Amino acid sequence: MKTFLLAFGALFSIVNPLSSAFIFFGATRELDSRIRRHVARWVAIYAFAIVAISLYVGAYLLEFFGISIPVLRVSGGIIIAMSGWRMLNAPDITEQRRTETPDPKSISIAPSRLAFYPLTMPLTTGPGTISVAISLGARRPSGFHAPLFEFCGETLAAVLLLALLIYLLYRHSARLARMLGATGTSIVVRLSAFLLFCIGIQILWNGAAELLASLPLGAGADNPS
Repeated sequence: MKTFLLAFGALFSIVNPLSSAFIFFGATRELDSRIRRHVARWVAIYAFAIVAISLYVGAYLLEFFGISIPVLRVSGGIIIAMSGWRMLNAPDITEQRRTETPDPKSISIAPSRLAFYPLTMPLTTGPGTISVAISLGARRPSGFHAPLFEFCGETLAAVLLLALLIYLLYRHSARLARMLGATGTSIVVRLSAFLLFCIGIQILWNGAAELLASLPLGAGADNPS
């Protein structure tokens, strides 16, 4: 169970589905509850696929396309920060027009298409989650032996449990919001959006710092001016 606990703890802490549930609700609050449930299911499916692929083949895919982890962090950090900024500047859910009660919206876009961007990538499983999953995958034993199958089984169970928690919390995000009330939900959504913006900036900075550290020091110092 050591590998299971390590993988689940690392992935849960970076995904934080409880906090992300309020961000999910803030992004889907105008949708019909039935559509929101379908979107939550697809977000969990996509999240499971992204984390599993990152665990087992992520490093090979990045190497194939010539993408380094620092570049992934920089680009993902920009997207996460922009998403958090948009949510910070979105209309407050308590600022409803008193003369009308808005009806839940039905959409013509399939929930499977709506759920991927930005709800799954990067809001739920962004570059931070991908980099953690790739780091965990790098710890797998080499060779087709019992330790490798144990590693795959334990990490797969951790990813399944994480996807299940994402689905349950996202599906019941409206109920969680009702428990907090309109004002409490607005506060949590704003705080979560601000934290999301900070996380994006931190991921961006970490990637940029790694890229800057990889530059050769004193390049051109020996060249005559």
